[in-house]
Amino acid sequence: MMIQNKKILRRALHCSLLSLAVLTLVGAGDPASRFTEIGHQLMCICGCHQILLECNHVGCPDSDGMRNELMAAVSRGDSDSLVQQAFVQKYGPTVLAAPTNTGFNRTAWIVPFVALFGGILAVVLVARGWRNGPPSGPTAGGPRISGAELEKFRDQADKETEL
Repeated sequence: MMIQNKKILRRALHCSLLSLAVLTLVGAGDPASRFTEIGHQLMCICGCHQILLECNHVGCPDSDGMRNELMAAVSRGDSDSLVQQAFVQKYGPTVLAAPTNTGFNRTAWIVPFVALFGGILAVVLVARGWRNGPPSGPTAGGPRISGAELEKFRDQADKETEL
């Protein structure tokens, strides 16, 4: 009985992995989906600072030509990285919607997270300071002064500050 359960469990695991692979790869070779995916990774170079497939610049001199180049590359069966590299060579690195994860461009990926965690740390430290509250009085950390001594110091301060 135990062996039978293991076989059923193994078969169910195989079926679920196969289903997951099929669902993941559906449309992977479809030129229209590749065109859309790559087109959303590129920027229009006309100066509108929009994604290539979303450029709504009226009379844009560049987006139609770039879209035609993209469609031709996808139709030829060029890989995604080859298409991106061809656009980078022709239009420069600013054609990429996101910076590459190499060299100095890594700072564009790292700095936002560092700033986020730094901000969270600052908020936590400030909140802890507020929770602990200010010291209870002027003598909280210093030596204890009796009422008579305090009165003596007040009189001395009054004498020294008279005009």
